[in-house]
Amino acid sequence: MEQKRVSLSNGIHLDIVDEGPVDAPPLIFLHGFPESHRTWRHQIAHFKDRYRCIAPDQRGYRGSSKPQEVSAYTPDKLIGDVFLLADALSLPRFTIVGHDWGGAIAWGVALGGQHSRVERAIIANAPHPAIFQKLLYIHPGQREASQYIRGFRDPANDALVKNQGLTGLMLKEVKWDRPSAMEPEERDALLRDWQNRDAAFGMLNYYRASPMVVPTMDEPFELPADYTPLDLPKLTIPTLVIWALDDLALPPENLEGLEDMIDPLTIERVPDCGHFVPWEAPDKVNAAIEKFLQL
Repeated sequence: MEQKRVSLSNGIHLDIVDEGPVDAPPLIFLHGFPESHRTWRHQIAHFKDRYRCIAPDQRGYRGSSKPQEVSAYTPDKLIGDVFLLADALSLPRFTIVGHDWGGAIAWGVALGGQHSRVERAIIANAPHPAIFQKLLYIHPGQREASQYIRGFRDPANDALVKNQGLTGLMLKEVKWDRPSAMEPEERDALLRDWQNRDAAFGMLNYYRASPMVVPTMDEPFELPADYTPLDLPKLTIPTLVIWALDDLALPPENLEGLEDMIDPLTIERVPDCGHFVPWEAPDKVNAAIEKFLQL
């Protein structure tokens, strides 16, 4: 897929894929950690004859701008990039699609733009922020699966990243990666991307700038006395949540309670599939999106 460079009004430059008829309904695809626009390669190939498929390498990734300060990766800036990208491409309205960190950003884009610019939301294996934080406190499985975030945030690991790129830290901290699930040529390309030290710290800064709290495993599995649920509006645009049930990083308990926060909501559960559902089960994902877009 060819990419082009787009300059945003905030000074960030993004390399993006922009395929399909320019006057077709736009889909903006947001990838997660630690991938790229190619997360969505199967979906773009499937939908580009009827939709304008736009997939950036987000800030911090590959050839896009990679500011090194942690403050450049706060949620408001990551969400803002999406709206500024839509501005740069003259898109008054769009459907937002996201996986993993891209899904986390997509939640924010949908919540912030539901009354103005965002027509629909499609989220794949990315927990609603209110549900996720609560599970980190009370759910042993989710907390254990998220301990890698503490490693990603620990500056003691910076020397390892400077010496070995992101690969060394991934081998040390991550227990949910399944290398055999990805095509060898795609895996090789990712490993090359992970050697870019500026990109490695850009990717880690998503975790370091996030307000989420990840307790240690020896802290009580209960809500803190000062816990206050996130005060988020109800999402009222059509929303599809796709969830691979064998995700080792994000258990399906992240689906519980979504119906109280989103209406109308469609949930598509994908059995026998790991975290990277857009390319581990592309046919099922494409079929779910196809059906949803026709509602």
